[in-house]
Amino acid sequence: MLRDWPTAGARGRLGTTPVDTISSARRSENMRRIKSKGMKPELIVRTMVHRMGYRYRLHSQDLPGKPDLVFRTRKKAIEVRGCFWHQHRRCPEAHIPQSRTNYWLPKLARNRHRDKANCRRLRALGWSVLVVWECEVDVAKHLSTKLRKFLGR
Repeated sequence: MLRDWPTAGARGRLGTTPVDTISSARRSENMRRIKSKGMKPELIVRTMVHRMGYRYRLHSQDLPGKPDLVFRTRKKAIEVRGCFWHQHRRCPEAHIPQSRTNYWLPKLARNRHRDKANCRRLRALGWSVLVVWECEVDVAKHLSTKLRKFLGR
């Protein structure tokens, strides 16, 4: 959803077009470096689950969406999602960029649609799926409770 927030333009006037502070080449390079595997939130969840005594597989190629953590004997999967890339509802990190909205709106919508379809397909195969959002990783006690409850120990 596009938000109508007042923005300061090149001269600081409200309501003017936002100006990116770095060049488009540099922005492109920054975006290119963002990885889909092994990011900090995922590593935190992996460490926490491992310390709890659970063993898992990573990014199983034979399952829809290649879930981040796969517990085959339990038929459970954990997806760790970035709030921006997967548009976590009511999260301040899930903002829509103010420039190039004709690119970002469809891209982020496709991500959400693909996530829902992959979860549906996993559940149809008899798997349970837990989604852990990037912003939830900050509260370790809450996250560990959520993980233990899901994994059943």
